[in-house]
Amino acid sequence: MRARDPREAHRAATPLELLFDLCFVVAVAQAAAQLHHHVTEAHLGVGLLGYAMVFFTIWWAWMNFTWFASAYDTDDVAYRLLTLLQMAGALVLAAGVPAAATSYDLTVITIGYVVMRVALVAQWLRVARQDATGRPAGIRYAVGIMVVQAGWLVRLALPHPWDYTGLAVLVIAELLVPMWAEFRGTATSWHPGHISERYGLFTIIVLGEVIFASLTSIQSALSEHGVSGQMLLIAAGGLILVFTMWWIYFMGPDAALSTPRIALLWGYAHYLLFAAVAALGAGLQVAVDVAVHRAHVAATTATFAVAVPLAGFVLVMCWLRRLTHTGLAHPSLMVAGAVIVLVLALAAPVLGVGGVILSIGIAAAATLTAALVATHRDGVPHPPPEAR
Repeated sequence: MRARDPREAHRAATPLELLFDLCFVVAVAQAAAQLHHHVTEAHLGVGLLGYAMVFFTIWWAWMNFTWFASAYDTDDVAYRLLTLLQMAGALVLAAGVPAAATSYDLTVITIGYVVMRVALVAQWLRVARQDATGRPAGIRYAVGIMVVQAGWLVRLALPHPWDYTGLAVLVIAELLVPMWAEFRGTATSWHPGHISERYGLFTIIVLGEVIFASLTSIQSALSEHGVSGQMLLIAAGGLILVFTMWWIYFMGPDAALSTPRIALLWGYAHYLLFAAVAALGAGLQVAVDVAVHRAHVAATTATFAVAVPLAGFVLVMCWLRRLTHTGLAHPSLMVAGAVIVLVLALAAPVLGVGGVILSIGIAAAATLTAALVATHRDGVPHPPPEAR
């Protein structure tokens, strides 16, 4: 378990990492499907709380493996078997998503989550045994993760409402483990370029899930009700939104993860980005259901279900580009675009759901175009060479 060189040239994602991502996107799809169901049934509060809770477990397990693999991808037999065990845990977690999102029954999802985390503990123990430089961090990670996993199992026995309190405490504890392990010991040798690529690839996979979920919903509506103007407008607007979100994420230079603090903040903020992308897919499905009158919510609820994730995505991206010194020349244009998108969501009684979705897509694309033109005119802010 020798650490990889963080300056290694041509470091790219491996086939095993891509298979790992595909297993996790199954869980993401389940979480988005449950959010869609709750919004259409007018159970917005229950749906959002369940979605945020479930998505944390998915994102956190994925993120921890991604950073570990960036530093210690030895690709030997033990490494592959433990990674496959984490994938199995992700599929168990996915099976438990409906119960967790609907009734907050975290039994199955906790079992899958603990399986993934214990497999990662085994990897860190290998590091502690075989890599002298990484031993302090390896021990801290292994101890910290195991203590928190014991807490997750104890939480299952807590009575209501103490189970909610336990959940909040455990989430905070999970977030603190990397801070304790990395900053108290020798930092792990993760590869900045590899990390940027891994996050970008997962963003693409989640966008693909949005396309698939939206297409499935539109196909179902067309088979039941035939072609309609509203459906065509939703399809066109949704496609523009997916393209725009992809462009916003991948425009400009890669993130400059120049310090552990910046890297940690950048990585943590992707919880909001990934959750927003998947929620956009759920919002588009709600819009389809409202357009064909098979949802129990108002049209404005459907349009806000699309506008809010998009606006959140844009605002978080603006902050991340500022954090990593890869921002736009005029970020205020993107912020203004987010505000316009939210205002347009109010126009559902006038434009209809389809008209608003298309208008939101056009507004987002126009804002992106204006920001790109202004950036190219004034020069793209680049990080210093040593940071890249």
